[in-house]
Amino acid sequence: MSRRLIRTAYACILSFSLVGSSLIGMPSKAAAAGSEAYNWANVATGAGGGFVPGIIYNETQPNLIYARTDIGGAYRWNQATSSWVSISDSVGWVDWNKNGVDALATDPVDPNKVYMATGTYTNSWDTNGQIMRSSNQGATWQTTPLPFKVGGNMPGRSMGERLVIDPNKNSILYFGARNGNGLWKSIDSGVTWNKVTSFTNTGTYIQDPTNDYANGIVGLAWITFDKSTGTAGNATQTIYVGVADLGNSVYRSKDGGATWSAVPGQPTGMLPHHGVLASTGKLYISYSNGVGPYDGSKGDVWKLDTATGVWTKISPFPSTSSDNYFGYGGLAVDAQHPDTLMVATLNSWWPDANIYRSTDGGVTWSGIWEWNGYPTRNLKYTQDITAAPWLNSGGVDIPPVPALKLGWMIGDLEIDPFNSNRMMYGTGATIYGTNNLTAWGTSSKVNISVMAKGIEEMAVLGLISPPSGAHLLSAVGDVTGFRHNDITQPPTTTFTSPTYATTYGIDFAQSNPSQMVRVGMADYEADASAKSVGISNDGGSNWYKANAEPPATKGGGTVAVAANGSSYVWSTSDVGVYYSKSNGNTWTASAGVPAKAVVASDRVNSNKFYAVFEGKFYLSTDGGASFAQTAATGLPTNVVSSLLPNEASISFKAVPGIEGDIWFAGGNSSEGKYGIWHSTDSGASFTKLTNVQEADLIGYGMAAPGQTYVALYTVAKIDGVRGVFRSDNAGATWVRINDDQHQYARINMAITGDPRIYGRVYLGSNGRGILYGDPVSVSSNSSITPTSATFDKKTANQADVTVTLTLNGNTLSAIKNGAATLVSGTDYTVSGSTVTIKKAYLAAQAI
Repeated sequence: MSRRLIRTAYACILSFSLVGSSLIGMPSKAAAAGSEAYNWANVATGAGGGFVPGIIYNETQPNLIYARTDIGGAYRWNQATSSWVSISDSVGWVDWNKNGVDALATDPVDPNKVYMATGTYTNSWDTNGQIMRSSNQGATWQTTPLPFKVGGNMPGRSMGERLVIDPNKNSILYFGARNGNGLWKSIDSGVTWNKVTSFTNTGTYIQDPTNDYANGIVGLAWITFDKSTGTAGNATQTIYVGVADLGNSVYRSKDGGATWSAVPGQPTGMLPHHGVLASTGKLYISYSNGVGPYDGSKGDVWKLDTATGVWTKISPFPSTSSDNYFGYGGLAVDAQHPDTLMVATLNSWWPDANIYRSTDGGVTWSGIWEWNGYPTRNLKYTQDITAAPWLNSGGVDIPPVPALKLGWMIGDLEIDPFNSNRMMYGTGATIYGTNNLTAWGTSSKVNISVMAKGIEEMAVLGLISPPSGAHLLSAVGDVTGFRHNDITQPPTTTFTSPTYATTYGIDFAQSNPSQMVRVGMADYEADASAKSVGISNDGGSNWYKANAEPPATKGGGTVAVAANGSSYVWSTSDVGVYYSKSNGNTWTASAGVPAKAVVASDRVNSNKFYAVFEGKFYLSTDGGASFAQTAATGLPTNVVSSLLPNEASISFKAVPGIEGDIWFAGGNSSEGKYGIWHSTDSGASFTKLTNVQEADLIGYGMAAPGQTYVALYTVAKIDGVRGVFRSDNAGATWVRINDDQHQYARINMAITGDPRIYGRVYLGSNGRGILYGDPVSVSSNSSITPTSATFDKKTANQADVTVTLTLNGNTLSAIKNGAATLVSGTDYTVSGSTVTIKKAYLAAQAI
């Protein structure tokens, strides 16, 4: 018990013990950055929110399933919880490209082994890729570098699989590369790799020669073995390879990969997406005139009888039909019934995607929906999105177009090899699936539901945690963003009215946090009266589009709201910086500030706004009408040639409650200006922290117990270690709060603490969604008010002391005075969230 004599009174500070927490323990800090244990988890969306280009079932172990994503790593299915577990969270800052998974293979001989071909881009944005191997189903990894780039987020990424294991001799693996690098082989379980020089067609197809992103050769698309041509322990002799080539595109080896030739009689003019060999000896191939995932306007499905060499076109709707305005992508054969196969459209953007099923080897087909007199469609399925109700985007059906889509970009579709009723398919937003597939063709409907629990793949562009209302609101790529009333539960809706794919910036009024503004890029072709700026007056529950916006803007950029909400400053992506003092009804160009500057507001003085551009700092004292450059020097410009898009950051914010107090994080190693800077004079000058080597983000949260200054959070390099750090003493010392198993690749997107929960941090990733962390040893969501009180021992002045508990799910277990435990009902009482310390007890204490 801490006490001091104040005339005849003393201060009473008791410790309240809460189950699972300690309100009085603080981590020790030395000059070097220490570490503190944290629990990390995803803020739940329930659907993933990104493209899932591949789902891979193990052929010999039931319920061993993997999913690969284009920028968010890979996942393993947990049958007990019907959810996915990330197997890529150890990917760090330097090796971030391992989160782009271009192919994955699970070993049919030793199911503990799994392999991935990783690397995100094959253009100038990335470095070389690698083959990753694990002997414990992805718990840990070893890596073999490749002498070329791998394209997990490149055109054709839902083709596959490009990486395969010989089902007879599992030490043999093949990988089909991009950019003309051909076919590669390993004979030592993926440790070393050599090019198969006898395979000479490395592909010729380029999606778009004029586009730096899409001007590479797509290369090899898939590889499949004919297991019947080998025996256990001996190499499979017959192997098929599909190549992204409009000429001959399917090749075969009959001598274990020694020699190769084009399969005679094959179709040409289209690109083979998937090749699946059934146990009947029939090779099924889905074709499209584009490599996907976005394109594809014509397609076919073909069947090769490998015994006779006869090719047969078996398309549900052939490319010659006017009813075919899509390619074919996802393809699956039922291992239990090898004449049953399914294929998905790639892409049928209108009125919806379709999935076709055949039970006679492709002679006849049945769509999961069919026309029943335009605009009516006969749906043979039900669709349940209770796991992620926001997937309908708040829309309404406009027949024949449904608000809730079956999906899009369905580049992969798989039937469980052990359970003909279970099927999963990846889309641009989630994984859908069913557990009653064989109801297809009966009087019952196939029940489609979200099967993506645990997958969180969104790219997060901004996070805010207001002092009241919802604890978290997010600006998200492709799916707009969310208001999270409960971070453990999927939201019911995304941001709507206005609705746009990506929210680029979001802010709130510090002293009136129910007032919020967000900016995106509206679809002006779909709605000429659309606006790229949305306003909320109820903390983000409801939004409406502003009546006006800067002339000719396409939106985007960053936005800031005055502390009291009296003005907005919007730095657009294209027409410069504008301000509004009329709640968005009119906008006027701001003077003295460069276009594309990053803007922020002071959190106390409603007239102050800040901006930064190429190392220069700007201040406005008139609500954003005009800015003037300050005398600040030493900030990074980020104007360096050859920087990759993720190699330069700017993050700055003003501190709530203290006018003119600003923290800046950012820079790049090439320029040599990289780290954290602090200003206490509204940006007139900045001081660089000497104990931070590099930093990319800065955020604030509730002050630590016993402190008054906000807790600082950053993604940084401190003492030579990359990680997420917290400081409880204004940057004097730091503790690392993540660990090597929770790195989430290059996390330089967004960060904020929670102003109401000490230790809580929210982290925006580029492909792993929104993460949040809570201290293991310090209560992250319980508090007492007040934390101290004064008791007067004069008899006439004695009074009970009341304390309000904010438990948030925890339980009060005891109240202690030093080592002594107070007696409930005698020394204190509890009524709801109020604890009353009895004056009789307090009067008996020594001064």
